[in-house]
Amino acid sequence: MTARPATATPARRIGFAYNPTIEAAIDLRERAAGWVEMQGLGHWAAPAADQAALREHLAETDVLVVLGGDGTFLRAAQAVIEAGADVPLLGINVGKVGFLSKVEAGALERVLGQLAAGDYGIESRMAMEGLIHRAADPDGEPERVVALNDVVIARGSLARVVRLETSIGESHLATFVADGLIVASPTGSTGYSFSAGGPILDPTAKNLVVTPIAGYLATIRSVVVRPTARVRCRVLMADEALVSVDGRQDLGLSVGDVVEVRAIERPVRLVEPAGSLPFWDLVRQKVELLPS
Repeated sequence: MTARPATATPARRIGFAYNPTIEAAIDLRERAAGWVEMQGLGHWAAPAADQAALREHLAETDVLVVLGGDGTFLRAAQAVIEAGADVPLLGINVGKVGFLSKVEAGALERVLGQLAAGDYGIESRMAMEGLIHRAADPDGEPERVVALNDVVIARGSLARVVRLETSIGESHLATFVADGLIVASPTGSTGYSFSAGGPILDPTAKNLVVTPIAGYLATIRSVVVRPTARVRCRVLMADEALVSVDGRQDLGLSVGDVVEVRAIERPVRLVEPAGSLPFWDLVRQKVELLPS
């Protein structure tokens, strides 16, 4: 666990991003609002999917508390990354596995008290951006997406493999015939990349993990590269292909399109509450909860 700094900043205005489709998250939002009002703290709340509302409030927010599962957290993180905001996030889990959550719902009031008292630390996580270069518009500006977990180039709904020419910097890595390719951050290494056979990295590491999905006769299973590397993936063959960003945003791809993934210089800051479980203990605990 990252050590808490001696002079953490007490939170005076707290935002709550929540999943409105989960009744427990709505109840938790109401509990949180009641607690912060009793303490005389400023607060606001918005659904995590309402990116415009989140970005509108971030400039005046000390901490953004996310009420939901990992999907809710990733949506909130997207708003923070795109806004370039230096607002730390804290996930309170009301989902299932919740790798990104540091706190369970029963500890809500305790951890809000820690935020108000400045009794917490900050852990920096590397985020990524993806640039989509369209073959049909070679002179056009690439489409930009941002991710905390992963950028996945994959086949669509048709059960047919895609052929992906993959390079790292100036070096050709491989041409994969596979269901797809995952480029994950250290934070995302516990997600889809891990399911596809990639390693789990320490979340504070600064690396990209490149992992093919069900690669046909692939001799390269997964590689870890430096944060300054640019991973480029060109679609050479596909009946249907897409790029999926943190599992929440899907964009169609055509043959010849290139997806370039690289690290973002500004990190995403996560709150490390006092007494929270160290990462590797959290990994063990969460994995034990997964169905066998």
